[in-house]
Amino acid sequence: MNYELREMLPSDEARVLEIFQQGIDGKSATFETTVPTAEAWSMDYFKDCRWVLENENNEVVGWCALKLISRREAYKGVAEVSIYFDNNYQGRGLGSVLLKKIILDSESHGFWTLQTSIFSDNEASLQFHLKNGFRTVGIREKLGKLDGIWKDVILMEKRSEIIS
Repeated sequence: MNYELREMLPSDEARVLEIFQQGIDGKSATFETTVPTAEAWSMDYFKDCRWVLENENNEVVGWCALKLISRREAYKGVAEVSIYFDNNYQGRGLGSVLLKKIILDSESHGFWTLQTSIFSDNEASLQFHLKNGFRTVGIREKLGKLDGIWKDVILMEKRSEIIS
């Protein structure tokens, strides 16, 4: 099967949110319990550095985007990376395509650190990020509850090798 990597368009919003809903439903990717509106989602994420992967039927099967971690000047080069795939396309090695692209794109926009927070029991996501150059920087124990169950979160980061 052939895939196309391209910039996310406003017309992708509904599909992006459908995939995000799958992530919410899976209970292993986010503390979110409801999908935001397209407007709220768009306001949360950096306007650039938004990518989708399409299958040969022009259906978006995965997406990635950056979220600013703070509006403070000192943190202007630090962002949280989000990457989600349709359940039917997980485990196919496609995530690296999106993650490598957003890493390159983030550097061209002056980001020196990408971070992500992953539930400690999401072994696949932890291994995926390690494989793609992220390192573990800490564990936040019992950071929040999901369905009444405390979740530990692993904080990971990738520092740019060209932005300092």
